[in-house]
Amino acid sequence: MSLKMKTQLFDAEAIRRALTRIAHEIVEKNKGVEDLVIVGIRTRGIYLAERLAERIFQFEGQKIPVGSIDITLYRDDLQARAEQPEIYGSSIPVDIKDKCVVLVDDVLYTGRTVRAALDALIDIGRPKRIQLAVLVDRGHRELPIRPDYIGKNVPTSHSEVVAVHLSEVDGDDKILLLEKN
Repeated sequence: MSLKMKTQLFDAEAIRRALTRIAHEIVEKNKGVEDLVIVGIRTRGIYLAERLAERIFQFEGQKIPVGSIDITLYRDDLQARAEQPEIYGSSIPVDIKDKCVVLVDDVLYTGRTVRAALDALIDIGRPKRIQLAVLVDRGHRELPIRPDYIGKNVPTSHSEVVAVHLSEVDGDDKILLLEKN
């Protein structure tokens, strides 16, 4: 399957502004940062989680624990995949029992990735509350999952792909809308 670029949705500055707004919303909704843990879904969600924690530190002056979660073994399409999955493991530096966990991902589409992340989180501990932050919500949900914090809603068709590029992985920050050929 080949993809062609339709448009650039975000540049680096737009991503920075969206993350700053989400960080402020997280602090406001939780009335501070007490008992807050930010957990990124592998891969790009981890870097977004770290950036959110850094933004919160800049204006609240408190470090927020940041962890990562690997959903590989929790995917509902594991049997359908031909290749052997790579497993990285999850790493959360604090006990999440009775904490507010903000789960972070780059793109929310069908909701299946988030469902797998919720299962993985519950296996680790029992948070008081789980909230969801996504950089892009593109619609087309197959499961009843709704984000608490959204960088941008981007209505898409099934033939389109939202590609998030982050400097930590891809060398630059941008979000592209691609079309399947």
